[in-house]
Amino acid sequence: MHFQISYSDTTQPNPNSKEFWVNMPNLMTHLKKVAEQKPQATYYNVDMLKYQVLPKGLQSTPLNLAVSWRCEPTSTDLRIDYKYNGAAMTTPVALNNVQFLIPVDGGVSKLQAVLPPAAWNAEQQRILWKIPDISQKSENGGVGSLLARFQLTEGPSKAAPVAVQFTSEGSTLSGCDIELVGLGYRFSLVKKRFAAGKYMADN
Repeated sequence: MHFQISYSDTTQPNPNSKEFWVNMPNLMTHLKKVAEQKPQATYYNVDMLKYQVLPKGLQSTPLNLAVSWRCEPTSTDLRIDYKYNGAAMTTPVALNNVQFLIPVDGGVSKLQAVLPPAAWNAEQQRILWKIPDISQKSENGGVGSLLARFQLTEGPSKAAPVAVQFTSEGSTLSGCDIELVGLGYRFSLVKKRFAAGKYMADN
């Protein structure tokens, strides 16, 4: 990295904000080097700042989940209840490309009562639900359920965690915002986005 960002000390009067400044000569040197490597590019991405936040429990998650398994020797019933939580975001926006992936063991031979329709991967023994988007404007305000019954030949199944993926544009979960101080520079575009990383729920 050919530039560095420094920040003011912890004695700043406002505990809810922090000032950062950029070493502009080092930044320009870095950009010139990138421009030499990618002369056809119309713009360049530079990581200026990364931060971490500590979640405050269930109220800070944009999609609340409850998972229920009923495992019998010859069948398994799976139910996943989900609830959109717009209060977790700075501005409530839709969760896009939502996917629920769950492994089901026990020798699944047949699927029954799958609602809504899902894709079953027999080789990997996993079921996948895909929902284009979930928001306050969705049916029932973003509250719904996923249901499936599995017929088994080597049961019972063992309850497994549900892995969820989604992306969202136009808001943040942290509530952090950014502004430039001074007249020398301005933002031409600010994009806000968050995505699920390791987002899981179990029984």
